[in-house]
Amino acid sequence: MKKKFSTKWKSSKQPRKQRKYAAQAPLHKKRKLLSANLSKDLRKKYEKRNLPLKKGDVVKIMRGKFKNKSGKISSVNSKTLKIHVDGISVKKRDGSKVNVSLKPSNLQITELNLEDKKRLKNKEIKEKKQNAPKKTPST
Repeated sequence: MKKKFSTKWKSSKQPRKQRKYAAQAPLHKKRKLLSANLSKDLRKKYEKRNLPLKKGDVVKIMRGKFKNKSGKISSVNSKTLKIHVDGISVKKRDGSKVNVSLKPSNLQITELNLEDKKRLKNKEIKEKKQNAPKKTPST
């Protein structure tokens, strides 16, 4: 049986191949594709450019109909690579409201949900190393 997902694939300029890679990727790889960039102050604080989105993060919408609106993430769908934000919905013809699915590339994280201790584990290690007193050779 032929494997659907190629582990040797690096990159391509062709959008169809990029879409194919994202669609056929296993869930642990798709999780990384659900990343959004951090706001300038968070970027300085955590020394990271982007992080995977998580339920509870506050995001600002950078593109589309809801540009410059912000809200808390209500759900993250790893299978379809879509995000739902509280307060961002459209009215259907029958009058019911439905949440809008957003792409993570169109979002910017303005506030992090830090309930998960492992989320910024590497950052805490860096801070401890910087704060530790430097050893100097004694004479």
